[in-house]
Amino acid sequence: MDNSQNLSYKAGQTKGQAQEKGNQMMDKAGNAAQSAKETMQEAGQQMKAKAQGAADAVKDATGMNK
Repeated sequence: MDNSQNLSYKAGQTKGQAQEKGNQMMDKAGNAAQSAKETMQEAGQQMKAKAQGAADAVKDATGMNK
């Protein structure tokens, strides 16, 4: 393998490694976004349950829950 072929080979390897690193970073970003989405959905469900509990408490206190 002459020098130009060797350099071309190394450039190809470097490009492949950079692409793989980019793919890994995109996967991590996607996983982080999914995790954030799930966390927000869970927080929303908790807030909804607390609001429903508060509404029920008001209804109980005012006799509207009968």
